[in-house]
Amino acid sequence: MMRMTDLIAFVKFLFAKDKGLHVFIHSVTGFYPRDIKLYRLALVHRSMPVKTPDGHWANNERLEFLGDAVLDAIVGNYLYHKYPDKHEGFLTATRAKIVQRESLNRIGKLFKIESHVRASSHSSSHNSYIAGNAVEALVGAIYLDRGYEACRRFIERRIIARNLNIDDLVNTEQNFKSRLIEWTQKNHINIEFELVDTFNDSDNNPVFKTAILLGGIFAADGSGYSKKESHQNASRTAYERLHSDPIFTRQVLATAPQ
Repeated sequence: MMRMTDLIAFVKFLFAKDKGLHVFIHSVTGFYPRDIKLYRLALVHRSMPVKTPDGHWANNERLEFLGDAVLDAIVGNYLYHKYPDKHEGFLTATRAKIVQRESLNRIGKLFKIESHVRASSHSSSHNSYIAGNAVEALVGAIYLDRGYEACRRFIERRIIARNLNIDDLVNTEQNFKSRLIEWTQKNHINIEFELVDTFNDSDNNPVFKTAILLGGIFAADGSGYSKKESHQNASRTAYERLHSDPIFTRQVLATAPQ
């Protein structure tokens, strides 16, 4: 039996002007939106912001920020219960594989979400992570529209169960950030990711630069078109340095508590 709130959402759909967006959201999430404005905003890339009724310009970055946090919490909870005997390093690494931008980007493309994203043609061709960013923003919209439980069902049933084979994912090579984190946990080394610079490239796209400290010692830095991408690039350099520079590695290991 349809719940009253779902019935109201369906009635709103019947009288909606943009039925196409309602149908798309239903096809992806399994329910009709209660507040379609949230989902509309989730599909607005920063390259083509929209003007709000109060006169401000808005895009999906705030919803992306919220969705990223909700996604981390729900995936963490899912893995905690799925693997009751696994240690923290394993759980952290596996979560990183699920929520990394490459995974979310692939899922976004399976959802065909890019065809509904409002973005400039230049940004669409330049930024390969528009789909993944929109998935995070969609999670943020669901959280505000339907709450934590609806988010949990969407992520576990629509993202993980339908589009990810967790067992295969566990057996694949870890990304460099995950591998670096596991190394630091194994050796009891403190790891810090610091955003040290932001700037625009020649096409005015924001670039983020992250530095990694291992035991308080500078290890490497890396840049990317998202903070997560800069983390990955810096982690690759730091991880490779640990395996190619024995003097540096001994310095880092010496910072571990005795």
